[in-house]
Amino acid sequence: MEDQVRLNANPKGQQAEELEQYLRNMLKTQLFAVLSTVGGDQPYASLVAFATSNDLSRIYFTTSRMTRKFSNLEGNPKSSMLIDNRSNQIGDLRKAAAATALGKVKELSLDQEEDFQNIFLKKHSHFADFISSPNTAKICLLVDRYYVVSRFQNVFEFKVKP
Repeated sequence: MEDQVRLNANPKGQQAEELEQYLRNMLKTQLFAVLSTVGGDQPYASLVAFATSNDLSRIYFTTSRMTRKFSNLEGNPKSSMLIDNRSNQIGDLRKAAAATALGKVKELSLDQEEDFQNIFLKKHSHFADFISSPNTAKICLLVDRYYVVSRFQNVFEFKVKP
């Protein structure tokens, strides 16, 4: 299958606009993502609720400071996040798509929390009590690029503009 994969590193024109719109829609409609971190020499994956900035350069999520994922992120800020649209149906062979965001994380400072809350709580209002806890870290993945895969073989790279 490797030789069937098409990587379009720099989509242009209408193709780039369609890819960006597809990515925006997936990021807007999906509630959860898989966050990948590294602790020591071991990878670790966690399910997280997320929300994105309008320019797609930041993905926000929360976690308790007592978790393995938080400890891993403190030790190594390089992370990735997988967002997908699968439904666990046979039709996923034709319709499933995933976006992998690559970047580095940082815990938000107090002066950055208002923007976070406006974006995150708009999508996840049920997390209001959790994010108000002093033990909850508000975290931002600063996205360098996305890889969008559809039909298990079409791969596109979407670089975030600085």
